[in-house]
Amino acid sequence: MQNVKDIVDEEKFYNLLERTRNPSAGKILKILEKAKEKKGLTIEEIGFLLNTTDEKLIPLMFDAAGKIKKEIYGERLVFFAPLYASSFCVNDCEYCGFHSRNKEPRKKLALKEIEEQVNLLIEMGHKRLLVEFGEDPKENPIDYVVDVIKTIYNTKSHCKNTDDGNTINGNLINSNLITGEIRRVNVNIAATSVENYKKLKSAGIGTYQLFQETYHKETYKNLHHGPKADYERQLFAHNRAFEAGIDDLGIGVLFGLYDYKFEVLGLVSHAQYMEKTFGVGPHTISVPRWQPAKGVDWGRPPYYVSDDELLKIISILRMGVPYTGMIISTRERPEIRAKAFEIGISQTSAASRTSPGGYGSGEKLTQFNIADNRPVDEVIKSVLIQGLLPSFCTACYRNSRTGDAFMALAKTGDIQNLCRPNALLTFKEYLKDYAAPDVKKLGLTVLNTYLNEISDENRKKETIARLKRIENGERDLYF
Repeated sequence: MQNVKDIVDEEKFYNLLERTRNPSAGKILKILEKAKEKKGLTIEEIGFLLNTTDEKLIPLMFDAAGKIKKEIYGERLVFFAPLYASSFCVNDCEYCGFHSRNKEPRKKLALKEIEEQVNLLIEMGHKRLLVEFGEDPKENPIDYVVDVIKTIYNTKSHCKNTDDGNTINGNLINSNLITGEIRRVNVNIAATSVENYKKLKSAGIGTYQLFQETYHKETYKNLHHGPKADYERQLFAHNRAFEAGIDDLGIGVLFGLYDYKFEVLGLVSHAQYMEKTFGVGPHTISVPRWQPAKGVDWGRPPYYVSDDELLKIISILRMGVPYTGMIISTRERPEIRAKAFEIGISQTSAASRTSPGGYGSGEKLTQFNIADNRPVDEVIKSVLIQGLLPSFCTACYRNSRTGDAFMALAKTGDIQNLCRPNALLTFKEYLKDYAAPDVKKLGLTVLNTYLNEISDENRKKETIARLKRIENGERDLYF
């Protein structure tokens, strides 16, 4: 039996937030020391951190979170892009640009259009996509979703920077033989059945991502109309996905819909429930803030979350669920994203568009507005200046390092022994095939810095050998 209170016990949350008000500095310092052990925190400890307002303690929280992120995920920052396949939706969610009352024209991409969009994304350097669909059983049935995924995987594109005259195994090749491709497709579709999740699994998806939007039941009820209004259908969707064999699962809320303190308790409680129930916690936690869109503009969301509060949220989630990948999107301004990368974020989107057919074309009906409009190369350059290592790695999924196999590596920090070499290899591809000259120059400096930090000499030698193979024209090498 599935019991909502196993994840969201509202009375318990409210009592906890009241009980943990005005924590002492000593209490917070003790929690931060425990957090650095990278074993997570209790819900009560999360409550104390949420109620911390001491301006001297907040930087210490950021420092602790940044230390945890570095020890588990290192310097790498994984890049992806969203691909919206259809804006048709039967739900009337108050915060979403695709809500059914919005009279703006809808768009569903034909498979040929999917291929065109994917080619544009490949030419930016992307290797990972998050494909998104509105909920509409007629326009967006599961078979269409599967066909879109297959089309993405089957689309190949020529690398735009590769010079003629490269060699593979000493043989001269033409650059037109070298192609770019999407190697991992993550999926965000509405809560569905075990049978449909099995079809997603068979299509070869990476992570299945679904946000609760808000864990507060009354707020959820007031904001949702249509099939998505079923709170329990949404809350237990990951259970059905796991039953179908999908063991990489992503959760999140849309901050601004309800009190962020309540929502963070919901996220951590949900993560703990997943680990207890599945033996596997969430592969990712996302931290989007509400943004307006055409047809949806509250001016200021009902429970506005400031920049400082968002960064505090990120630091607390990193301490509370240390093993999880954390995602920030282009909803946020560049300066906020840069700070977030330092204190907990390990994955980010770049050069995003939030409408079907949005890449390489004019404005259409968007799900939400974005605040970081920079092209991929510009984002990469800023990340390099921060001393971070861009990664386009997809190796874990393709080596069956998912679910508990991934968690075993992430929780011990051993994942870094694979992540750093794989990040270097995929970043070398980006520099060779897509980067502008100034980004390439800076990127090679950063690449060599982290190459020298590989502690295992055999792994370092093999990484150097594979980097040379990439320089000579080979692609898709990974550990």
